[in-house]
Amino acid sequence: MTDQVTVAGVDCGTNSIRLLIARVDEQGLHPLAPRSMEVIRLGEGVDRNHRFADQALERAYRACRLFADQLDSYKVDGIRFVATSATRDAANRNDFEEGVQSILGVRPEVISGTEEAELSFLGAISVLESAPRATTTPKAPYMVVDLGGGSTELVVGGDGNQSPVDRAGSSYSMNIGSVRITERHLLADPPTQDQIDQAVEDVDRHIDRAFETVPVAEVGTLVGVSGTVTTMSALALGCTEYDSRRVDGVAVPVSQARQTNQEVLHMSRRERRGLSPIHPGRIDVIGGGALIWDRLLERISQACPAVQAGGAYIASEHGLLDGLVLDYGRSLLHS
Repeated sequence: MTDQVTVAGVDCGTNSIRLLIARVDEQGLHPLAPRSMEVIRLGEGVDRNHRFADQALERAYRACRLFADQLDSYKVDGIRFVATSATRDAANRNDFEEGVQSILGVRPEVISGTEEAELSFLGAISVLESAPRATTTPKAPYMVVDLGGGSTELVVGGDGNQSPVDRAGSSYSMNIGSVRITERHLLADPPTQDQIDQAVEDVDRHIDRAFETVPVAEVGTLVGVSGTVTTMSALALGCTEYDSRRVDGVAVPVSQARQTNQEVLHMSRRERRGLSPIHPGRIDVIGGGALIWDRLLERISQACPAVQAGGAYIASEHGLLDGLVLDYGRSLLHS
């Protein structure tokens, strides 16, 4: 058994793909290079057509070639590539898996919504207590919300009694995300009130089912991860440019976040382009993400006394990507 390993993780979602190269030891995860992210919109049309479009596959392959170039500079003990919501739903996912393997030498691992939730929880909670800018000490149990392009995971755990603090307990994967909700409902620019109302009904139905499984009322601290949540948090905090140092680990007032969610939801794409914290690849779908985040903040606040009393959530840049690298590194350390 070795005392440290160097691993790479790739998180391929519905809207973006990310790479993290890190050293993993018994103390945790130590990045060796800045995280890389490309917006590829792999899930373009998957909700409707149940298959990857040729242009979406090419965008994914282009990003993988960029990642391969970066990996050439490191000697890694292994690479883990996980694919999530869009790949779970695509009939031609085998084409995607073979294409990625030919470029990176590793076959994508299509993980379930449950495993996605568990890894997101691990990644977020592994750094939660060391978050330098949270104004209060986070209290367990923790709820992590990972709001992606195709799915949104809710997971509660970390009571520290029967299991390690970074291990998930109850979880639920909702088949809604910023890309899906935009493609299903928010088709006008800006969206009409009727489209917004239909989207809210859709999102609330999913939240109703999630709340039957996840013990929201017991939650002590709410943590939001993913590009949508951190982007909306940056806007709520008044950032004029996206700056991870001003967002990661920060307690964001729920009322402030909800006001920002509503403003962005009702904007046209042209108006959103004037907001520098929004990545250009999110401009057309950030409204769908803002709507989902807004509904979750309202519903969680109503159901959870601790969140209602505290009036804030913690924004985190650490989620699925950190979790998959940490989990993979640990498995190699103990093999």
